Amino acid sequence: MKRWQGAVAVLGLALVVGADAREAGRTKGASVETLQVTSAAFNKGGPIPKKCTCDDADASPPLMWSAAPAATKSFALIVDDPDAPAGTWVHWVIYDLPADARGLSAGMSKQAELADGARQGTNDFRKTGYNGPCPPPGKPHRYFFKVYALDIRLGLKGGASKPDVEKAMRGHILAQGELVGLYAR
Repeated sequence: MKRWQGAVAVLGLALVVGADAREAGRTKGASVETLQVTSAAFNKGGPIPKKCTCDDADASPPLMWSAAPAATKSFALIVDDPDAPAGTWVHWVIYDLPADARGLSAGMSKQAELADGARQGTNDFRKTGYNGPCPPPGKPHRYFFKVYALDIRLGLKGGASKPDVEKAMRGHILAQGELVGLYAR
């Protein structure tokens, strides 16, 4: 009888753990589709134009991405530099982009709340919107433009941080892709 109770307890625990894994995200048990992310301003692994950096207009580059899964309710974009001296530096956080969006135009507004319902978070410059590459002199830094297709709208207010957005996205990523650009001074 004790063996039977032990087996039931183990099975119950396995069901709870399995449910928790599904709740924690599609990446636990299901594959995440790949989005192709491109820019008319620079090629994958190529230099980011000066006009998209702090050395010039500091305007966001145009971005395009491939069609996402049918269940997509919104997109999010995070741009960061893992080569920054003090650790990964966040340059742009934008979320709740409409499900039918296939890109962003150059020179996006820096307002926290945009007309299409999208919201922009606070970057590591303590500003909302895009602030481009601004590395110290030396070797080129890599800038990751990461796009996520989500099965929900995050519903966060404008000005959310990267950790807040990542936490809200957890378990809701249907597809993702990235474009990496380089910049040196």
